[in-house]
Amino acid sequence: MTDAMALPGKKARGKKGLLMVALATLVLGGGGFASTYVGVWSPGAMLSGPVQPPAPSEHLAVAFIQVPTIEIIIPGGRSRTMVMAATIETDEQHRAQVTHLLPRVSDAFTTFLSGVDPAAYDKRGVLEVIRAELVTRSRFVLGEEPVKDLLITEFRFK
Repeated sequence: MTDAMALPGKKARGKKGLLMVALATLVLGGGGFASTYVGVWSPGAMLSGPVQPPAPSEHLAVAFIQVPTIEIIIPGGRSRTMVMAATIETDEQHRAQVTHLLPRVSDAFTTFLSGVDPAAYDKRGVLEVIRAELVTRSRFVLGEEPVKDLLITEFRFK
């Protein structure tokens, strides 16, 4: 008799367990489908392997344009002269535009450097500040896209 009474209880628990497994399968399967449909992950991308970076194209070749050397007399008690040479990093596609507007860039650089306080040249980190300001002014004249970077190739005092 004990066996007969235990069997109906096991059947009821078995149906509940089967229902829970079916419900979990539906929820997890639906979640997996939804995440692939939305684009969170892709099973095809996982099977295809790592993505290769695109080959460098010819129009992205780096070009360096030399800015004419700027020589400024620093006002003040000491008679000092600051000499700075810089190079603009661009690509071959914008080389002609940068070369054409180089006099405006040189003028913007000279105007900025003439306005720097003479005491600032003696402070630590002035070269980084000057470089950042010159990049901003070159992008103002040339635009954001042509100017990749600015390299200060000479910065000295006479």
